[in-house]
Amino acid sequence: MTSFTVYKGSKGGVAVKGTAQQPEKLVGDKVLMRITASGLCGTDLHYVNQDMVLGHEGVGVVEALGPDAKFLKEGDRVGFGYEHDSCGHCHECLTGNETYCVDRAIYGSNKVDQGSFASHAIVRESFLHKIPENMSDIDAAPLQCAGATVFAVLQAHHTQPSETIGVIGLGGLGHLAIQFANKMGNRVVVLSGSENKREEAMRLGAHEFVSIKGKDKLEVSSPINRLLVTTSAQPNWELMLPIMAPGAAIYPLSVAYGNMEIPYLPLVMQGITVQGSLVASRILHREMLAFAALHGIKPITETFPLNEEGVREAIAKLEKGDVHLRAVLVAQ
Repeated sequence: MTSFTVYKGSKGGVAVKGTAQQPEKLVGDKVLMRITASGLCGTDLHYVNQDMVLGHEGVGVVEALGPDAKFLKEGDRVGFGYEHDSCGHCHECLTGNETYCVDRAIYGSNKVDQGSFASHAIVRESFLHKIPENMSDIDAAPLQCAGATVFAVLQAHHTQPSETIGVIGLGGLGHLAIQFANKMGNRVVVLSGSENKREEAMRLGAHEFVSIKGKDKLEVSSPINRLLVTTSAQPNWELMLPIMAPGAAIYPLSVAYGNMEIPYLPLVMQGITVQGSLVASRILHREMLAFAALHGIKPITETFPLNEEGVREAIAKLEKGDVHLRAVLVAQ
């Protein structure tokens, strides 16, 4: 048995260096990949106190393959995201909705012991995604979760290019949502508590910017058909619902605990839907990568070395809210 380096959470909430055992022979369709870049996601902050390998936005190079791996080869660049496995036989798996498989293996669960804050990771070939040639590892890393999350919610629910898409928050998820919605032909309205984000929102592809701080009424040029909530804090729904179109949908996309409280009557009177969405199925993940490569959609990133010091620094900055949009750990 050989080993590779990993960075895990700890009871003290500090990332610590550890080792993971690498089997002498890979079984099934397992693939050993060398991590070259890893995104740091807000979800990772929920697990810094857990004894587990952190990270779920991994990009790297295939180094070895199990006997049942059929489609990848050594040297291929691949990425993985939030989900590592599913049963493959249930209704959800057979209809391309394996993210909702009851036997799924997702980041943070006891079924996943591999992470992207590491020198290597072992992941099933079926849950790895080839990285387009014209996409850098650094750009690809945040797309494995953040990009997949916002793309999936637009594609899975059949967004039409004639619709108006609202994006609450211009952060790690929001700045990618703006780009994807714009390139899909939608009118994009960004709603933010910070007026100083207006210029960046417009540069990324927003058609309209609405500052919500201190407002008791909002106005938009076109009612919002789909509202992507990319912040963990819930907005003031009394403000938001009047600018929604009849039959509109609300998509909470970030990880938050507690209850979602929303006025009951406006939902009924306007026929508004609140729709949950968990990252992307594999087909949508791969479509997202192809779409991003074709249209030049890129995250705005700040890089850190993929070592113990770099992991700790990146996590500390993210906890303080000091990272500008996305942090990426880069192997040295």
